Amino acid sequence: MRKHAIALTAATLMSVTAALAEYPEKPVSFVVPWPPGDLEDVLTRLIADKFQEMYGVPAAVVNKPGGGGGPFPGAVEVATAPADGYTIGSFVTDVPIGGPQIGIPELSPNPFEPIGIFMTYPFVIAAGADAPYNTWEELAAYAKDNDVALGHFGAPLPPTQITFAAARTSGFDFASDAAFDELNCNTLASGDVDVINTTLQLVQPCLGDIKVLASVGKERTALTPAVPTVQEINPELSVSLWNGLFVHKDVPEEARLKISEAAREALKSPQALDLIGQTGVLIYWQDPVQSAQQIEADAAVLGKISELLEQ
Repeated sequence: MRKHAIALTAATLMSVTAALAEYPEKPVSFVVPWPPGDLEDVLTRLIADKFQEMYGVPAAVVNKPGGGGGPFPGAVEVATAPADGYTIGSFVTDVPIGGPQIGIPELSPNPFEPIGIFMTYPFVIAAGADAPYNTWEELAAYAKDNDVALGHFGAPLPPTQITFAAARTSGFDFASDAAFDELNCNTLASGDVDVINTTLQLVQPCLGDIKVLASVGKERTALTPAVPTVQEINPELSVSLWNGLFVHKDVPEEARLKISEAAREALKSPQALDLIGQTGVLIYWQDPVQSAQQIEADAAVLGKISELLEQ
């Protein structure tokens, strides 16, 4: 009986080991909780293609936008999917930091761990071509006596909180604001809002016509080198807006390593490198430890920004 139990246990262990060694053995989904077309979507598609090429299984990007600052249906899908490595999240700063703060049940506490952070957005604050101000300082002076409406991806999200804080420390508040799933040239042209904070990728087609007032991040963007960063406006607002790959904390290490290998190879591709020159995006690879440190540091700064806005 004892020999039978030992044999059964050994067989079970061999079965589990074989199952892990076979990852991936079925289609894999990379979930992007935003519409197609922006940089996180473009780079995640390169990663998915490389994953498929390296491991011989279908790999696709699934866009699940919605929420305007929550509930992040795409992130919720990753959180509630089986923790087997077949559902991978491609998340901006907002998800692992903002999701728990907003109180989304499936994201509180944070159920994710990073595979790696791989890009920093060229994120900008921009106004329409006919705006009566050309710089952030001129916007601040104008907004003290006039109403200015801001368009954003969601009020609780880091880019919006940073923009609110930059305004507050420059002596004004936006008169109104509204959330959009997408913020592009049409948003400004429609006149629905006066100023938007968005990624440079989404307004690149009209970059020569609009007025970029500031960029969000620690470095000026390559496409708008004369435009100051929010950090230059106020050094305390030092947060970069990044994107990374995340999985549920219970996903096996075997799967994490293979996802990481595919991502790192994809980011070396000519297509990825071309994006740097075309869009000003910063592309790199932070491992899980470095990514966790980045998240902790950014969460601390965003906490101080939240306190500032509550005053």
